[in-house]
Amino acid sequence: QVQLVESGGGLVQAGGSLRLSCSASGRTASTYAMGWFRPAPGKEREFVAATNWSGGTTYYADSVKGRFTISRDNAKKTVHLQMNSLKPEDTAVYYCVADRAPGATATTEGWGYWGQGTQVTVSS
Repeated sequence: QVQLVESGGGLVQAGGSLRLSCSASGRTASTYAMGWFRPAPGKEREFVAATNWSGGTTYYADSVKGRFTISRDNAKKTVHLQMNSLKPEDTAVYYCVADRAPGATATTEGWGYWGQGTQVTVSS
């Protein structure tokens, strides 16, 4: 069993930066792939970014590629999402996700564990 707690959300002006963190509990949490999702128009939640258990492989949605960076610290069982050049359309609740073996990285069905979310608001 893995529990996820997000932090780091807030209000920022367009062009600014925020760093989200997600702390995972559970003895084997450091062996899980982890990622981030957010709600989007016409979708319940859309994929943002993900990393495998080691952090050696990362995936990004086209909309955030080049602006967001996902990383992890397995000693602290924490994954981070560094968000730069933020745009008003990045405004959303960001959900941390984890799974031992996500079947389809970019779909909600691929992830078994979800956090409660942290709000990010980007003002224009």
